[in-house]
Amino acid sequence: MKLLCLALVAAAVSVAGPVTTASAATAGSATGITQSGNTFTVSTTSAAKARVVVARADIFRIWLSPDGGFTNDPAGSDLAVRTNFGSVTTSSSDAGTYFRITTPQVTIRVNKSPLMFSVYRADNTTLVWQETQPTSWTGGQTTQYLAQGADEQFYGTGLRLGEWALRGKTVPVAVDNRWRENNNASPAPFYMSTNGYGVMRNTWAPGSYRFASPGAFTHNENRFDAWYVVAGSPKGVLSAYTDVSGKPFLAPMWGFQLGNADCWNASNPDYQGNHNRARHQVTPDVVGYADDARNADMPSGWFLPNDGYGCSYTNLPDTVSRLKDKGFQTGLWTSTGLGNIGYEVGVAGSRGVKTDVAWVGRGYKYAFDAVKQAVAGIENNSDGRRFVWTVDGWAGTQRNAIVWTGDTNGSWDDMRWHVPAIAGAGLSALNYASGDVDGIFGGSPKTYVRDLQWKALLPTFMTMSGWGPTNPSAGYQDKQPWRFAEPYLSINRKYLKLKMQLMPYLYTMSQNASTTGVPSTRAMVLEYPDDPVARGNQTSGQFMAGDSFLVAPVVSDTTVRNNIYLPAGTWTDYWTGRNYSGPGWINNYSAPLDTLPLFVKGGAIVPMWPQMNHVGEKPVSTLTYDIHPYGDSSFTLYEDDGITRAYQKGAFTEQEVKVTAPTSGTGDVRVSMEAPRGSFTGEQSSRAYDFGIHVASAPSSVSVDGTSLRPLSSRSSFAGASSGWFYDDKDHSGVLRIKAGPQSGAFSVTAAGVTLPTPSAVAAAPVK
Repeated sequence: MKLLCLALVAAAVSVAGPVTTASAATAGSATGITQSGNTFTVSTTSAAKARVVVARADIFRIWLSPDGGFTNDPAGSDLAVRTNFGSVTTSSSDAGTYFRITTPQVTIRVNKSPLMFSVYRADNTTLVWQETQPTSWTGGQTTQYLAQGADEQFYGTGLRLGEWALRGKTVPVAVDNRWRENNNASPAPFYMSTNGYGVMRNTWAPGSYRFASPGAFTHNENRFDAWYVVAGSPKGVLSAYTDVSGKPFLAPMWGFQLGNADCWNASNPDYQGNHNRARHQVTPDVVGYADDARNADMPSGWFLPNDGYGCSYTNLPDTVSRLKDKGFQTGLWTSTGLGNIGYEVGVAGSRGVKTDVAWVGRGYKYAFDAVKQAVAGIENNSDGRRFVWTVDGWAGTQRNAIVWTGDTNGSWDDMRWHVPAIAGAGLSALNYASGDVDGIFGGSPKTYVRDLQWKALLPTFMTMSGWGPTNPSAGYQDKQPWRFAEPYLSINRKYLKLKMQLMPYLYTMSQNASTTGVPSTRAMVLEYPDDPVARGNQTSGQFMAGDSFLVAPVVSDTTVRNNIYLPAGTWTDYWTGRNYSGPGWINNYSAPLDTLPLFVKGGAIVPMWPQMNHVGEKPVSTLTYDIHPYGDSSFTLYEDDGITRAYQKGAFTEQEVKVTAPTSGTGDVRVSMEAPRGSFTGEQSSRAYDFGIHVASAPSSVSVDGTSLRPLSSRSSFAGASSGWFYDDKDHSGVLRIKAGPQSGAFSVTAAGVTLPTPSAVAAAPVK
């Protein structure tokens, strides 16, 4: 990114701190309440007025104006993009010491003396949140004070560079462009609580959130304006929050592959870097790097061959065309703006944008509008989808852009806090959060391999070339994965190929995010909100990649991983097939350099592509499902053309897979495939289906729609057959492999009389 001292652009932003009440004003006492539709206005003993606007039974806005006027709305509709959800039943009443506003799901109490708010469930008994003292303001800051429950935990505030469980922490919700631990790379004025609520402050002003007892939530403005959602789980909060602030976008499928950014036009006299970089003299030189990737059998999918800072570009249409011939898309990286984006997208064929802090570093609405401009530049000049990378995001950025962690270092310590940072970003609905593989500065072959391993399980990831250590030969300061010597080269290839095989799974997870607000990369609390261990930072060094994969990155120079927490259920080591039963801890896990600790949840149904090095390299004529049977489970595969916005008009398919199985012992495993629903250009009207079912014994028989499949005697005979089955007890501790042959409609596969694996016990406590 080569930001250098340009990071100081936004450093002058002041970060709010908690306000003391000694010199602060409050609204006084509530004297009355009036209703107009679903808007309730509260008068007070001062000039101030408050409003409660009920948008849905579980969504409402509290607005406090010190001067009693409600015309000042500096956030406009950028943050709360949807506030009309149709009619909702509301009422108000005088309950003596408070006014009561009710919906079918919540009760909002307006305490009269002094004016304070609290929220209960519909029973008016179960507390959700309450103010401990009146909201107060000075000339430049407004603070709300909230009680903290005995075991209440908090999450959110955007892409925070550190642990995601926030109880006891004070978090700046402000842009500083420092990109170090406990800074906020893309702050969001949003947080949620395990009490079942979330808050988005409707503001562009910087602030600070103190998650203490009491909590103090401050923004640098003389007004209070917040949207509240109430739900039964963290996933429910994210769903409601993104109903208001917008769902995450669905990136083009090519964007899920590894990308690479650098300047390839170093001969430009205006370029601020090394003008003599070999193989970087003019923009078309990037095509040589595309050749390198393909010659190294290394999956990757896009380049950003333009860095502002005077680099610019030459022969862009030819570069885009030649890269596309090799299976790469092209984006542009700018430090100055998008003055030529109509040409770059509409004529030259570029399809991505990376904004730079030298342009957007002042953050807040300026950066937000810059991203909107980039989105418009892509979508107004092509049928492509938005694919924008940015720093300094805010609430609502999930609709438009990928956020990343900024100019970080290739070090074990940076990697350590990257894991919770990126998992925690999902707790603010940022589905696409990432960091440069091995940072932008420094790094080593070991840190590169370890960082790429786990980032391959994120939806999006990118390398930044040009600033790392010289490797593997003098003069090439590049961080492309194919430039490393063995064993690093093969390890990089292994995980990039795994990413490509998992493409249908990861793409479906992000499509789910675009409709539910629940991210693909999940802090453990999202999947296990009632597990007291999963709720806190004891699990901040691991995450769930979608519904099925538990990822526990190795972030130090070691070959042993301790303190992997497995929640309740069965879990399978992805590499060995060994089964475990949670809840509990795995210690002393053997993790040599080529092994990312990776576990699959019992009941998982994982669709996998044939091996390929880029999207579209070959048709997906065979789809493989990797199945870990455990009771009843299901998965709905989502597919579309992966490129255009036609899916927004219904051009997609969904195919549900259901598995019924015992939870232990011996029994039948049945896989029921529904016929795909819907259609899109380029879909497979018929394809072959393979299944890998993880069991501990061979079946007595395997059938497709009641017709027996023949058993095959070896792995090689299975590979050459069009249908049949083969069981190998040495394959990941036992895998039944089935070829069901080509299918175009609904069908079912039954493996009769199989035995499920017996899980191993795990430790009761982590290593101290």
